[in-house]
Amino acid sequence: HRLDEVFAIADRLTVFRDGTHIITAPVSEMNTEEIIKHMVGRELSNLFPKGEAEIGEVVLEVRHLTRPGVFADVSFQLRRGEILGFAGLVGAGRTEVARVLFGIDRAESGEIWLKGKKVRIRSPQHAMDNGIAYVPEDRHQQGLIMNFSIASNVTLPILQLVSRLGLLDPRREQKIAGEYSSQLHIRSSGVEQLVNALSGGNQQKVVLGKWLATNPSVLILDEPTRGIDVGAKAEVHRIISELAARGLAIILISSELPEVLAMADRVIVLHEGRVTGAFARSEATQERVMFAATGQER
Repeated sequence: HRLDEVFAIADRLTVFRDGTHIITAPVSEMNTEEIIKHMVGRELSNLFPKGEAEIGEVVLEVRHLTRPGVFADVSFQLRRGEILGFAGLVGAGRTEVARVLFGIDRAESGEIWLKGKKVRIRSPQHAMDNGIAYVPEDRHQQGLIMNFSIASNVTLPILQLVSRLGLLDPRREQKIAGEYSSQLHIRSSGVEQLVNALSGGNQQKVVLGKWLATNPSVLILDEPTRGIDVGAKAEVHRIISELAARGLAIILISSELPEVLAMADRVIVLHEGRVTGAFARSEATQERVMFAATGQER
């Protein structure tokens, strides 16, 4: 995954894609864009397939949300069909805000409004009941049960829909899991395959499928492309863009600034638990975001 190491150490480079040998060449004759093109099967410019989405009414509004010692006075709006990027350095408070929105942690003060109604989110179940879904940054520890099948993982948040009289209905479980497996192009031998046998990119798609199965109106994605290869990243970006086009309101938390700048319609920047910048897509540049992320712009 680390192309800088390839250029620093290797003499020759071989690229495989989908089990097929693509090219072998001296590293001195290759550049980063060429390598990624061979790995992904498309131009580098297509790694961030940001589609056009109709941005609608405000779905989520956060007002002066505060958790002492973690973040303070965080306010923003999120609209239907919008991708709102959360940028900032490690420890800026982005994940901590997401955890409060999903009911894992509690804020001491502030307000959360969903579709014009003030709500108090007391637990993840309460967040789900209000149409919020959260894809956590650590898929192995928080997103998946690794020795469960694709089907079991996808349907875990919706057991009431795949059960009858308290007993699991395997046919219903496999049907729903199969729909999301097909929709998200999860590469596997079938929905009964254990997720620990899947690639990182396909594991991440299972986590996405799991939360899309809850039919959310707000989807929080925390580092959705961390630890997956460039081809899988492009697929995840395509999925995110398609979900926004379907009207989902999305919060995208990412430490990869090019990802935020390419995918987000607006960017919120946090520094030491406070919002230090808010930029429209046309205003957000790497320099402006980094200034705000280091607390140098207000």
